[in-house]
Formats: sequence, C-alpha cells, structure tokens
Amino acid sequence: MSNSEVIEGVYLSSKLDLEELFADVFRPYADKVRIRLPRDIEDPSRIQFSVAWYPEKEAFTPYPNLRLVSSIAAGVDSLINCPSLPASAHLTRIRDNAQADMMAGFAVWQVVWHHRNMGHYLQRQAFSTWDQQNLSVSPKDYTVGVLGYGLMGKAIAEAVAALGFPVVAAVRKQPSEAPAAGISFETGASSIERVAARSQALINVLPLTPQTENILNEDLFNLMPTGARLIQLGRGQHLVDEDLDKALASGQLGGASLDVFRTEPLPEDHRWWRNDKILITPHHASDSSAAIVAKQVTEAAIAAVDGRVPENTVDRTQGY
Repeated sequence: MSNSEVIEGVYLSSKLDLEELFADVFRPYADKVRIRLPRDIEDPSRIQFSVAWYPEKEAFTPYPNLRLVSSIAAGVDSLINCPSLPASAHLTRIRDNAQADMMAGFAVWQVVWHHRNMGHYLQRQAFSTWDQQNLSVSPKDYTVGVLGYGLMGKAIAEAVAALGFPVVAAVRKQPSEAPAAGISFETGASSIERVAARSQALINVLPLTPQTENILNEDLFNLMPTGARLIQLGRGQHLVDEDLDKALASGQLGGASLDVFRTEPLPEDHRWWRNDKILITPHHASDSSAAIVAKQVTEAAIAAVDGRVPENTVDRTQGY
C-alpha cells in the first residue's frame, strides 16, 4: 500500500446502520480508509474490505476484490454462515480488553444475583414485605462454571474467582498460562459436560459453531446440580428454548439469566417475560468500543492489502 492510497471499503449489514454507528470514529483514519454503504459505491471492483454484521445472503457477491471482511464484534457466526463470504478474504473479529472487562462485570453481577437470590427481594418489595433469607451458602461452596475461555471467558473467570467463588472452565486443551487463584480447568472432548456437573451457576460465553449449537439442552441441564442456575451470554442458538422451560418447571434449574435470544428483540408476548425464574436483559452484556473497532479494522485493512495476515484473523474451521 502506498502512503497516498486510500483503501475502499463497504458497510454490509441487514440489522444495523453501520455508517451511522461508525462514520465518526473512522474520520481520523480518512487518509487510510474510506467506507460507504452499497448504494454509494460507484465501482464495486475498487472495494477491498468490508465492515459487516449479519449481512444479507448475497451481500458480498458484488465485490470481486475483497481482501478482508471484519466483524464489528467478537462474534463471527453471521459472517461464516453467509453463503457469499469469499473464501479468499481474511475474516477478522474485534478483540477489546475493555469489552471483556465490561462482560466480566456483568457476569459477576449475575452470579451474585443468583447466589444471593436477589429476585426474591424484588418480589417481596412489591408487597412491602420484610423477609430475610438464610445466608447458608458461602461463595467458597458455590462453584461457578464457565463455558468458553477466550478473551471474554478468561476475564469472567478471573473476576468471579476474585470474589471467592471456585471457578471451573471448559477448555479444549490445557492453556499454557497458569490460571489465576481459584480457577481450574476441565479439558478434552467431554469438558463441557464435566463443568456442568460441577456448577451451581453455569456461565455460557462459547462461540457459535456447528459443534456448540444447541449445547444448552436437556441432557446438559440434567447433569447439573438440582436447582443450579444458567447464565446465558453467548448466542441465542446455543439454547434449546423448550428444554430450558422444562428444566425450570421441574426445578432441575432454579433460575436463568438470558441476555441473548434466537429472535431479537424478544417478542413482547414471549412467555419468558412473565416467568419470575428468568432475568432478561436485551443483549447488552457488553459492547465493543466504536473507537477500538475503527482502529482494529483500519489496521486489518492495511495489513490485508499489504499481503500480510491481519491480527485477530479467524480460523474458519474452528469458528473463532
């Protein structure tokens, strides 16, 4: 890439107005990249990269010279599953330490919510009822499982362990770095099941892949201690909705926190809004900083055009 060349890009999304979200933060990089909406592209052959999120099925087809497709977040399942995604383009995602810290704080709040049964107090407050509960379960006797030990999962595990909860994380292979105090691992093919069997609270931040789709199902719930809690922060397609209903109704699960759903926004008439065992948040556990997105996408575009492999490139065979 010459110093004077501006790399042309396109925003592609069926769900978000990416230009409105990111135009301002990309302005400091105007001497390096220029990104527009498809309707404003005069010559699609000049487009060398895309900033994308849930693109239409044929979204990438008009652009024959794409060298990079970048997600605006850590997740890339909507891009990998897009049939027009070019095989020759680098696929990247955002890795944001501040976002991981935000996710960790959200997860800690959820763990404390379930450990201390805070929903009980909200219900009692509605009726002006003073009703103290027995605090018989110490954090050290309340094991928290974490499914997914990437940037987000590691931050969550460390934050939860810092409060005195034993944490067990499912990993494909033993990490080379020793874990922080209070964290242990289950490794190998059945690690997810073994973590579930130990967890009074189970936090899911797995990437969505063919292997993890529908992983939160009746079989997994039945392995968990009776009355355990589910904290679902991954992808809506991880959860078998009907199996959650069954586990909550039977008491196998004592409650659930759901931040992601198969259909978003969650319909107003959905049964979960009225289930007092479920805490719903609107897919807002954490967000990538827009400034971080602009910086990392610009650096990735320059690397791709220069013939280098960008940082944060996704292994498509693994899905992350």
